[in-house]
Amino acid sequence: MASFVDRVVLHVSGGTGGHGCVSVHREKFKPLGGPDGGNGGNGGDVILRVDPQTTTLLDYHHAPHRHATNGGPGMGDWRAGKHGETLILPVPEGTVVKSKDGRVLADLVGEGAEYIAAAGGIGGLGNASLSSQKRRAPGFALLGIEGEAADVVLELKSIADIALVGFPSAGKSSLIAAMSAARPKIADYPFTTLIPNLGVVQAGEVRFTIADVPGLIEGASEGKGLGHHFLRHVERCAALVHVLDCGTLESDRDPLSDLAVIEAELEKYAVDMSFAGSDGEVVPLNHRPRLVALNKVDLPDGKDMAEFVRPELESRGYKVFEISATSHEGLRQLGFAMAEIVQAARDAVAAAPPKVHAPVLKPRAVNESGFKIRREEKNLEPLFRVLGDKPVRWVKQTDFTNEEAIGYLADRLAKLGVENELFKQGAKPGDMVVIGEDDGVVFDWEPTMMAGAELLAAPRGTDVRFADIGDRPTRGQKRDEQIERREAKAAARAELEAERKAGIWTESVSSRRVAKPLKESGLGATDDE
Repeated sequence: MASFVDRVVLHVSGGTGGHGCVSVHREKFKPLGGPDGGNGGNGGDVILRVDPQTTTLLDYHHAPHRHATNGGPGMGDWRAGKHGETLILPVPEGTVVKSKDGRVLADLVGEGAEYIAAAGGIGGLGNASLSSQKRRAPGFALLGIEGEAADVVLELKSIADIALVGFPSAGKSSLIAAMSAARPKIADYPFTTLIPNLGVVQAGEVRFTIADVPGLIEGASEGKGLGHHFLRHVERCAALVHVLDCGTLESDRDPLSDLAVIEAELEKYAVDMSFAGSDGEVVPLNHRPRLVALNKVDLPDGKDMAEFVRPELESRGYKVFEISATSHEGLRQLGFAMAEIVQAARDAVAAAPPKVHAPVLKPRAVNESGFKIRREEKNLEPLFRVLGDKPVRWVKQTDFTNEEAIGYLADRLAKLGVENELFKQGAKPGDMVVIGEDDGVVFDWEPTMMAGAELLAAPRGTDVRFADIGDRPTRGQKRDEQIERREAKAAARAELEAERKAGIWTESVSSRRVAKPLKESGLGATDDE
């Protein structure tokens, strides 16, 4: 079986960033020298890079899952964690990177061309980087973020100048072997060639490459045979050469009918945008320069067939060459004709002015907040979803086992304006707030929580706003307690007034409250005086 793979689905993921460190500098006679926790290292990237020594995607067919190295955690004494190593994945020249829905992400042409398939996550900040004049000794650090994960489709499109197309056993592999140093498999049965073959041809001062499409038959554009699977390898070619079998023994085939079938299949094949000229346009395969090579003229029947169909082909505008891959008859003339077309295409590319895209500057709007809030409904209850790069990233960096870290997140969200926007959207205490998409973090919104944790005195790693958070009464409970206190005070006053009327007290409670300030000012006197 041929070990050639030209299309794979690759599952890549960048390295996770290292967590920041929580540490306090300690030395003799200086037990509390301030925070010295270092930052975590960034995770490694996954990069696809063109390597001239790589010719197939077979390695990724057997091992499609690739993961970059994670970043190291920060350490005390201001030591940062090491960054994750970048994972370089070598790919052949001509590899096209696509998304799962078919969108072209990159076209890797030229040695060293690369594409970042999955970026690594950023490392978390240590408490030394989080300290400020108001928060001098943070008892928390930020967590590292996971790297990007993506499923990309790699398609190999061979870099060739001339494409040989034709029916199976038409002699395409024999022609490549005769004109170049390539040695493809050659046999006398159809579908001998199972992989695209490439050969380098020297014609005068022009050197170019030729490639064939194995198994192109009627219905190839619909997936029959092998042609549709390998037609992508001729999308970059400057010209096509129809190799027609003039020595076929099949009674229902002849060079003219073979040419009509192949032309129809080329017309049905849609070339994607991975190959485009300097003007950004893609030329269909059947609109590119074409030559016709009448093969096997070394056979008596082949020579007669070639002389019979040549006038008809020339009347259609084709340049026709009678060749024999076995005796090498006509190969020199065909090679120079190919070189002429290739050189003309190269000159056109060199003479075309480079397409320069005007830079588009998109300054940030004055009123852009960096987030948005979408109101939804879940179980007949209102739900407010906060979306934006900053809020989502901040949530991922927060250690929810640390009260001070949660308070720091609350301060950041309040400073960004999330709480004010929730008020405008009509959010009420106790409503559900989700930060992120489906897998976001869910909060029960409590607007009475004040911001500014750095202004509150509390042990490191704690936040007084979260003290006894499990026993914190609700608004309804607070209202009931206030009503109970008022009723208790009213009952106490009524009891004292009843005692006064019974002769136990000589003055009312209300008069006593009025007499006390008069006595202090010297404007009033009591009965004892």
